Amino acid sequence: MGVIYLVRHGQANPTAYGVTDSDPSAAQTGPGLTDIGRVQAGLTGTLLAAQVSGVTAAISGDLARQTETLAGVLARLDAAPEPIVDPSWNEYELPSLVGAANADEFADQKSYQQRLDAGLAHWIDQTSMADAEGDARPSGSGETYPEFRSRVTGAGERAAELAGSGQTVLVVSSAGTITQVIAELWGVPPHRWPAMARTMVNASVTKLLVGRSGVSVMSLNEHAHLVDREGGVATFR
Repeated sequence: MGVIYLVRHGQANPTAYGVTDSDPSAAQTGPGLTDIGRVQAGLTGTLLAAQVSGVTAAISGDLARQTETLAGVLARLDAAPEPIVDPSWNEYELPSLVGAANADEFADQKSYQQRLDAGLAHWIDQTSMADAEGDARPSGSGETYPEFRSRVTGAGERAAELAGSGQTVLVVSSAGTITQVIAELWGVPPHRWPAMARTMVNASVTKLLVGRSGVSVMSLNEHAHLVDREGGVATFR
């Protein structure tokens, strides 16, 4: 039996989401993690260090928020393998779904989430209409939902191949990507998948078991290590 730990990246600077007029001090650090995000990554590393004796493979997409989170987690482990960068674990291109957002719009999390939900719904609907009309690709540019779904499925299969008997694989990715993996395993329809994604907590942990019968979900979105009675450092974005 092998194990895969799927970790969502820590809190990222607004620039990672296409917000160009954010706090200059945040913008200077690029689209990586905030200070809170780095704390979150470290706490997740401490959690995993207490649960596993070692990690045999460590993977992330090539987004700065993902690679920085993986580095923060691995720093807390006694022994860590050389990180593997697989862009198939990247998130969908969020700015292309919601359009440009300024700092105030991004700070209004309820309104921004509504925009994101609408953008994701249109993304999926656009693909369905294109298929029905026989078009190769819906109008607009960028990755289609089936392309996203296919690359994420491939990434999950490659991780499962590394998670042989007694092997522990760590993957750092994003909310949409991780929940797409779960949606495939659970048979969640495309239009229901975004509802899963919006519940994911930064630096949360999802555990999969890999055995002869396939891949099974053992836990989803674990984040108790990020909360306490004072509120902790749990964030959604």
